[in-house]
Amino acid sequence: MAHVVAAQKLFTLVSRALQRAGATAEVSDTVARHLLAAEAQGLTSHGLSRTPMYCGHLSNGRTDGKAVPKIAHERGGAVLIDAGYGMAFPACDLAIAEAIQRARSFGVSFAGVTNSHHLGVAALHLRPVAQAGMVGLAFGNSPAAIAAWGGRTPLFGTNPIAAVFPRREAEPLVIDLALSQVARGKIMVAAQRGESIPEGWALDREGRPTTDAQAGLEGTMAPAGGVKGAMLALTVELLCCALTGAAFGSEVDSFFSDSGNRSAIGQAFLVVDPDALAGRAVYLARVEALVAAMLADDGVRLPGDRRRHNEHTAQADGISVPDALYEKIVQLAGEAVTN
Repeated sequence: MAHVVAAQKLFTLVSRALQRAGATAEVSDTVARHLLAAEAQGLTSHGLSRTPMYCGHLSNGRTDGKAVPKIAHERGGAVLIDAGYGMAFPACDLAIAEAIQRARSFGVSFAGVTNSHHLGVAALHLRPVAQAGMVGLAFGNSPAAIAAWGGRTPLFGTNPIAAVFPRREAEPLVIDLALSQVARGKIMVAAQRGESIPEGWALDREGRPTTDAQAGLEGTMAPAGGVKGAMLALTVELLCCALTGAAFGSEVDSFFSDSGNRSAIGQAFLVVDPDALAGRAVYLARVEALVAAMLADDGVRLPGDRRRHNEHTAQADGISVPDALYEKIVQLAGEAVTN
């Protein structure tokens, strides 16, 4: 069973829960907005289900809810943001703002984030980039879940990659994927619900395929595309950590535990102004030519369309939240459950 709840009420509950766990009102509101947007888009593994996890990390000092991100280093189009072991969302907001401003000046910019926490939905961070008429790429590393190809020891995170390409008088193309067969959060949700997972999603500690969600969490994730996915995960790990000084996934304890070391992972954002290259008119014409070719085949759905449809529906009709999760969030917010 589930509760259907208005987005504004859920926002208030999540923000209050995070504040009670130790975050400032500003940080809590920023995080709550991201979680609600993810949930509304149908990305439940990175939406409201993360609220108890974030609250646990705040309460146990795994992330600092009072940290204020700041610029640590900068030169031209490059900037490094220190999240101060706080939540990722305020630091990523600052990184994106700096990247857009620098791309306007230099044509291209790279913003790294260090000493950070869980990225959430990578593509959501790129919304301001598309609104500014620019192309954006986002990368993030996470606690180790994928082994180097041929190995059994988790070294790389599921390391999401996202991209946004603005269009002419249309919603942008939004591409977002984890480098595991599925986002690890889906296995987390299955474990919480006591459900099995399809074979091919994960391996147990011995490197054997498993349908047991908990065994999958304790083992490794299968990389998307086999060796190619593993190499991409390595690439993201280096982009987000070697360039920023952030912790590798193997140096950070699992996010699926309230206890553990402070998160110090990294994120990276690349922003490109089309005016700096072939020019905006050429860029937009080329994008629309490719989109037209894609849509000439029946059954093609543009990336990002389903998420936007889900979000519009949720805004109009409310968000369906499983009873157990809703009751947990209400409890964390210090309120009584009402039906």
